[in-house]
Amino acid sequence: MKLFKLASFIVTVLLPFSFTIAQQKQIQYLSGTDAKNTVQWDFFCTAGRNSGEWKKIQVPSCWEQQGFGNYNYGRDYKTNGKNFRFYDEKGMYKYQFKVPASWKGKNINIVFDGSMTDTEVKINGKSAGEIHRGAFYRFKYDVTSLLNFDKANTLEVTVSKMSSDASVNNAERLADYWVFGGIFRPVFLEATPKQYIDYVGIDAKHDGKFAMQVWTKGLVQNAAVVTTITDVNKKVVATTKTAVAKSAENVIVSAQVNNINAWTSETPNLYTATVVLQDAAGKKLYELSEKFGFRTIEVKQGLGIYINGTQVKFKGVNRHCFWPETARSLSKENELKDALLLKEMNMNAVRCSHYPPDKYFLQLCDSLGIYVLNELAGWQKAYSTKAGEPLVKELVLRDLNHPSIVFWSNGNEGGHNKELDDDYAKYDFSKRTVIHAHHKPGNAFNGIDCNHYEDYYSTQKILNDSMIYMPTEMLHAQDDGGGGAAMEDFWNLHWKSQKSGGVFIWVMADEAVMRTDLNNVLDANGLNANDGILGPHREKEGSFYALREIFSPVQLNLSDALPASFNGEIEVENRFHFLNTNQCTFYWALVDFSKPFDRFDGYVVKQKGTATAPNIAAKQKGILKIPLPADYKNYDALVIVAKDNNGNELYKWTSKIKSNASQLTGFVTVKNDATTIKETDTVYAITGGDVTVVLDKKTGNLVTTKNTANDYVLSFNNGPVLVKGSATVVSSKTYKEDANTVVEFLYSGDMKYVRWKINASGWTTMEYEYSAEGDQPFTGISFNYPENYVLAARWLGKGPVRQWKNRIAGTPVNVWQNLYNNTHTGYSPVAYPEFKGYYGEVNWMELSTVEGKFYIASPDSGLFVRLFDVYAFITGTKPHPEVPTGNISFLDCIPPIGTKLANTFTTNTRVYGPMSELNHVSGSKKRVLQFYFGLPKTTDSKENYSRPAIDNVF
Repeated sequence: MKLFKLASFIVTVLLPFSFTIAQQKQIQYLSGTDAKNTVQWDFFCTAGRNSGEWKKIQVPSCWEQQGFGNYNYGRDYKTNGKNFRFYDEKGMYKYQFKVPASWKGKNINIVFDGSMTDTEVKINGKSAGEIHRGAFYRFKYDVTSLLNFDKANTLEVTVSKMSSDASVNNAERLADYWVFGGIFRPVFLEATPKQYIDYVGIDAKHDGKFAMQVWTKGLVQNAAVVTTITDVNKKVVATTKTAVAKSAENVIVSAQVNNINAWTSETPNLYTATVVLQDAAGKKLYELSEKFGFRTIEVKQGLGIYINGTQVKFKGVNRHCFWPETARSLSKENELKDALLLKEMNMNAVRCSHYPPDKYFLQLCDSLGIYVLNELAGWQKAYSTKAGEPLVKELVLRDLNHPSIVFWSNGNEGGHNKELDDDYAKYDFSKRTVIHAHHKPGNAFNGIDCNHYEDYYSTQKILNDSMIYMPTEMLHAQDDGGGGAAMEDFWNLHWKSQKSGGVFIWVMADEAVMRTDLNNVLDANGLNANDGILGPHREKEGSFYALREIFSPVQLNLSDALPASFNGEIEVENRFHFLNTNQCTFYWALVDFSKPFDRFDGYVVKQKGTATAPNIAAKQKGILKIPLPADYKNYDALVIVAKDNNGNELYKWTSKIKSNASQLTGFVTVKNDATTIKETDTVYAITGGDVTVVLDKKTGNLVTTKNTANDYVLSFNNGPVLVKGSATVVSSKTYKEDANTVVEFLYSGDMKYVRWKINASGWTTMEYEYSAEGDQPFTGISFNYPENYVLAARWLGKGPVRQWKNRIAGTPVNVWQNLYNNTHTGYSPVAYPEFKGYYGEVNWMELSTVEGKFYIASPDSGLFVRLFDVYAFITGTKPHPEVPTGNISFLDCIPPIGTKLANTFTTNTRVYGPMSELNHVSGSKKRVLQFYFGLPKTTDSKENYSRPAIDNVF
């Protein structure tokens, strides 16, 4: 047995354990255990729907979601003055239960994990104690003397939606989120012996120093605390025995544990402390177990935040406890889904806004590796000292041993009662730092400035100041702005700054509630609660994909197309804080993209293998060598996947090998047969094969197209029109180029020329040149097509989601397909990915319409295709973002997107950094587009029509 340095009252040789069965806390649930597993209680609602009579309700739940009362958003009070009768609902609960006879002689508490808001509890008609005020905290009453052991007991609970304490309402009810009522977390009884351990507080450092404060109750004799520490494999790594005097309230246990595996977000190593209270004879009086991690948190003034001696920067997001169908009451599946999505986005941190989360979520953060900011409620206004003191105690005592919790947050955006700042340390044995999550400059606390919603340039200034800067809200993700948009610039700024503590985006998911009073429609209260990177059911919006790449701890310097001189070497930056890249796994594959007539999306893997993981220390750079075969240029693209030390995919990069022109081989066909032209006073009509293209002599625009084989006239027309600049036809001519017929228009203004050329295969080529100058949201050309005719799009290019100039990340080149939808990000109904928007690096695109299919292709790189009008945010008389003329555009640059705080999305996006500036353009641009108006004939074999997609090849 190993010996450890212990305090003078600890002996190093343990007495043998007694063979009597250890007494542990016994739990009996009165409610269900979560939103999915509930128990029916009797319920009476005093106002609103289904009020005035006793009915049944599921517990735990929010009563609005069970069809009772009224829906309230926290800002409703602004239109209702200071008269809160609008919220004046009470829920009265009754439930009968029996207590095991074996519990006689034990201490018995009734425990509420969360009840909104004022909660009065009676057992068998007698009060269990003072009314509890505060919605999000675990509270309990000693009900030992109130219970019957020989017959059923009656529990009566009265819950008031609004508190009788104005400061409680100000802190957590009158806020910018949905306000619910009810017992929304579990209710249970806990029984302990008369002599027991109330709780323990653990402080375990990354150097193996272990200290624990053990609080005992009811001792009638001198006793001892025996502590056994085991690792994840249940191997004993330390044991101690500590004397406890009968009169002592608590005792300190200490040990030095050797060869520990420290806890970080990258290495979430957990240990278990089993603590046994023994009497003088060695009899076990009580036993408990607590999971913990060895880790050291330091705030080094003016330098940064350090975990285990290493500076760490948080890649975080704010998270509400919320699910549309069950509101604040969550299931275990809901909690796990959120934790896994955080990890999938390569985030390492979460802020629990604006109240403590379910206990289970913190356990997931412990085991998966997510740093946590645990927050006392206080949405812009604070609890009074009288109301807040017991809530701080309840918050800390429930959560003090979670290694994932790195800071306590004492309220939000001015909701900081500074008289509560020193209360956290009274109960937190490890003395974590307290922060203020504020939204105004000059409110830094404990050396950390958490100022919200600074722009890129003010962020630069703050990071060059004396404080650690860690914005606890930033890049507000309302609608499709913020979130991942501009984050690449912001994150690089923070990553390279010594004084950055990292960032927390507002917010993880849209908070749209399923309205049981409105036929189950999803309601985000207008634009108040649609702030998510994810949809209300965790649908992945565009920012999700961008953040996954931006936050990847492995960064490859790999472009969308491999250079001709590529030798298999790729520069890698290791943005882990602790792991070496040699603890990761790297895979490669040579793939061929599906073709326009294949009945699948994605690519087919032709060759694959693994690459030796490079030896690159955390925060350093190095080279990854891919052992490509000599014939690698025969394939369409190279795919590289990096997986972390647990086998979880960090990111998948795709880089094209073949040029755009090569990708079109076999698709854009050429025949040497004759083509024809017919000319009238107003139009040119050129025909090749089954296709006729009609062009307006005066404007140079496409009038109509016809495909005789498919017998339809296509409504694609009215272009090319410059999206920026002027163009007037000054002359036109026709001529033959080999067997092709050409119509050429010359222009005055910003368009130089447009040449339409039709081949006997039916493929029509449009060559054009234009000039543009200055700062422009977009440049290029547009056409028109009836939006209501469109069924779907399929393309080889970036996807699966649309892009903005400052949100290109997370959209690798592949073959994607999307059915038409009219989703407005953050608003119901939703269908993700959104259909309308900008798509980059398009090589070819197939549009399926009610008129048939038509195709667009380009042998040139850098083409953006805009599909219809992206949802525009209206400000004054102009929509923002500005959209091009027409509704199908072929562009050489696209606009950035801002946030709702940037003077409405695009009018001032430049404040969000270089990528968020308008496009600085100068000079002329040439491009070639190729069209087939109808479904072209193909010589591909029928085998291609049934070939499956293989996307998950690693």
